[in-house]
Amino acid sequence: MYKRIRELREDKDLLQKDLAEYLHCSQVAYSRYELGLRDIPTDVLIALAKFHNTSTDYILGLTDSTAPYPNK
Repeated sequence: MYKRIRELREDKDLLQKDLAEYLHCSQVAYSRYELGLRDIPTDVLIALAKFHNTSTDYILGLTDSTAPYPNK
């Protein structure tokens, strides 16, 4: 799952500090998410899925579809 958040970030040509600012955390904390050294809290996982317009299942590696869930 950690590889996917890095790929999503790099696809948008963003730096770790850009996502860290969006998530209100330090660049070091965000880097640890990408490296798998720190588990991603649920609220951060949801924020990342919304930011990247994808599903949490995609980030977690449960699906290969990047399509977000439809809003109900």
